[in-house]
Amino acid sequence: MKTIASLAFALGLVGAPIAQAASDADNTVKLQLQWVTQAQFAGYYVALEKGFYEDEGLDVTILPGGPDIAPPQVLAGGGADVMLNWMPSALAAREKGLPVVNIAQPYKTSGLMLTCWKDTGITSPQDFKGKTIGVWFFGNEYPFLSWMSQEGISTEGGADGVTVLKQGFNVDPLIQRQADCISTMTYNEYGQVLDAGVDPDELVTFKYEDQGVATLEDGIYALEENLADPAFKAKMVKFVRGSMKGWKYAEANPDEAADIVLEYDETGAQTEEHQKRMMGEVAKLTAGSNGALDPADYERTVATLLGGGSDPVITKTPEGAYTLEITDEALK
Repeated sequence: MKTIASLAFALGLVGAPIAQAASDADNTVKLQLQWVTQAQFAGYYVALEKGFYEDEGLDVTILPGGPDIAPPQVLAGGGADVMLNWMPSALAAREKGLPVVNIAQPYKTSGLMLTCWKDTGITSPQDFKGKTIGVWFFGNEYPFLSWMSQEGISTEGGADGVTVLKQGFNVDPLIQRQADCISTMTYNEYGQVLDAGVDPDELVTFKYEDQGVATLEDGIYALEENLADPAFKAKMVKFVRGSMKGWKYAEANPDEAADIVLEYDETGAQTEEHQKRMMGEVAKLTAGSNGALDPADYERTVATLLGGGSDPVITKTPEGAYTLEITDEALK
């Protein structure tokens, strides 16, 4: 899954025209995913397949993402009504001039973690000193930098610091021993490491959630300008309600949800085994969320992003970056 690989594009949106989505007066909704069709987004495909959107009177189109698709850019250009995004990307885009607003938060917890070779002797974050760690950039690095700052560990290399390897969206640096640890998602890359023939007993993992430096992932965002339109807002209430029905169904029926995702994978690249494993892990992250953003989780994310050292992803506390109005209505 690629989380906020599109942040570089989003940061270039200063002064970009914000096009009002053409569909905000009717029953159509276009959802822009942040990566390709996979179980990470199962709730939306389930809602589509099981008729939950139709029950709300909506005609929903799900637009897959990819390495060359920047969801904030698509949203700004009117190509979608809503997008999925990690909050670091969304808040950075907002600070740079694209007023995106979180209207729902289906993911309660983070799936981001570091996966390390056990034979390196790493048993705690302090053991990262002198090691090479693969980190995703384009905004994904900020939780890591904040974490190292809290641990008092330099990210400039050397015996008392870590050497940061700019990691591509694969697990090769770990498998090829170019890095002692790499960034992985619980539901995707970690499984890829195991698929490469590595035994779990050979690994040690550090979940950002457990380290207190997790940031919110896979939120639903719309443009502030569009939310000022009562008709659009009413449509978003229906969309969020249908989406959360899809997510709760997917949680309760993970294998069926994975099968539904496979039906919508036009590339044929996904496998049943991988998608069922992914859905099982994703269900752990959406569990406990009814779709409403928890302000405490938001505040923790903001604090983590502001604490990213000399180059934080955001420079000031955001204002108006989320609304509970949609979920308050949708969950009645």
